[in-house]
Amino acid sequence: MFKFSRPVLFRMCGRSALVRKHAVQVMRRSYASQAINQMLLLQQMDICADQPSRALVVGVYADEEDKNDAGILTPAGWKYNLQKTQGRLMEVLRMSGPMPRRGEARLLFAVEPDRIPYYSVVAVVGLGKECLGYNPYEVLDEQKEAIRRSVAAACRILAELDTDRIEVENCGHAESAAEGAALGVWIYQELRDPKSRIFVPAIDLYATKDEICDIEGWRIGLQKAAAQNLTRQLQEMPSNLLTPTAFAQNVVEVLCKSGVNVEVKVEGWAESQSMHAFLAVGKASCEPPIFLELSYYGTCAEERPIVLVGQGITYDAGGLCLKKREELFHMRGDMTGAAVVVATCRAVAGLRLPVNIRGLIPLCENVIGCNSFRPGDMVKSMNGKTIEVQCTDHEDVLVLADALLYAQNFCPKCIIDIGTCSGYMRQSLDEAACGVFTNSEILWQQIKHASMHTGDRVWRFPLWNYYSKAVRAGGRSDVQNYGAGRGGRPCKAAAFLREFVPCGQWMHIDATNVMVTNGLDFEYLRRGMAGRPTRTLIEFIAQTICKDTAPKMGK
Repeated sequence: MFKFSRPVLFRMCGRSALVRKHAVQVMRRSYASQAINQMLLLQQMDICADQPSRALVVGVYADEEDKNDAGILTPAGWKYNLQKTQGRLMEVLRMSGPMPRRGEARLLFAVEPDRIPYYSVVAVVGLGKECLGYNPYEVLDEQKEAIRRSVAAACRILAELDTDRIEVENCGHAESAAEGAALGVWIYQELRDPKSRIFVPAIDLYATKDEICDIEGWRIGLQKAAAQNLTRQLQEMPSNLLTPTAFAQNVVEVLCKSGVNVEVKVEGWAESQSMHAFLAVGKASCEPPIFLELSYYGTCAEERPIVLVGQGITYDAGGLCLKKREELFHMRGDMTGAAVVVATCRAVAGLRLPVNIRGLIPLCENVIGCNSFRPGDMVKSMNGKTIEVQCTDHEDVLVLADALLYAQNFCPKCIIDIGTCSGYMRQSLDEAACGVFTNSEILWQQIKHASMHTGDRVWRFPLWNYYSKAVRAGGRSDVQNYGAGRGGRPCKAAAFLREFVPCGQWMHIDATNVMVTNGLDFEYLRRGMAGRPTRTLIEFIAQTICKDTAPKMGK
């Protein structure tokens, strides 16, 4: 009755290689009891009948301080609970214990009454109280951040179960749900053996026929998440593979498909522009320095552009002032500013924002060589100012200085530079926020509001004359790349850069402390390179063309 030939068993299990593998394992098992063998065979038949696994992510509101809170499902979750599970979803959820908190997910299996359910697993994620909104003390929209954290936690768990497809309901804000899902499942594994790579499931927005879904918000969220993931990918690439030349080739391949023009300028061009500060940093490396100029025109050509300047040190050993061994490992990410600019330009083009963008990326390596620049050297910038090199490990500001001066040629609306200029930022803010220095109150308010929406926060540091005097204190030169005194290193770096912005609105973002994440503080970021502050910069650019950008208070 229960005897099946080998070919018949393979026909039943023939839909996937994984199932055939299980079938072979079952056939190899042989027990003395015929009843046990028959039972195993029947169980294998059930496995073969399983459909490719799908998962659904729905949200639940609950007071985290009250363990007896019965919880309220989101509208989409409640409709699924009634129409597809006849109330069983909520019943099982309440039986499983207290409601999940923000950043937590609870997996419920086979809650649909069908023998072969459409969704093999439903992940219920905690969203906190329904009244969450803008918290002025945290400078954060707590509802959006709760959606990102919880959806990401659910998607990461489901990915570990080799789920083929994950459908996510909007949880009250489709853009944040898309960001959490796409950021959460991403992992850098290009260099791993394909057989040992972690499976990345397909992600889509859950919607029913009679429901109006925010597909546009979902698309925007995916674009922003893809941009941050591109930044993470560039940061994670080893420096021996991502040299200045290789970086330029990657940028051309990525951006030219998106409608962004890329000009690759070589060392001779930089010499003709008198970019001696930039060239001094890269002259020790056998890899020639390269200067990238990105152009995106989303509106009329006469409109003044926003100029983005990204620091592009593809590897920073510190030069003759060599860094400590434990610091060297992550220095492949010293081109974070350049990666952020590239990813932002692609996202702006993908979203078709009506704004003109000009991206400037000086690329080089700061290593030890027979031609290394030395402490005590004097170099001249584009505007003729003499810079005294006090420490070769503070080369970041030298690279950015010439790019800031070159940015003046485009008569910009504003100039925003992103770099990793001071490791002391981590002692100040840890991973909580990027440091911002600006001469414009308008730019500060706009970037603060943008960071509140994205959850990737920023914090303003002083740009006082006190620090400007410190970098002008040397009598041998106009400015020094380190400055007098021992403290206030991030502020001195910003004060140095201010010397090369003769006029107009300017903002410096120091992302040193958010370059790497421990994988614990944000559920949507795995351990490694973080890709910050890409989404905040995209939101900032989007808000410059919108009128209503003020944060909304919670109820």
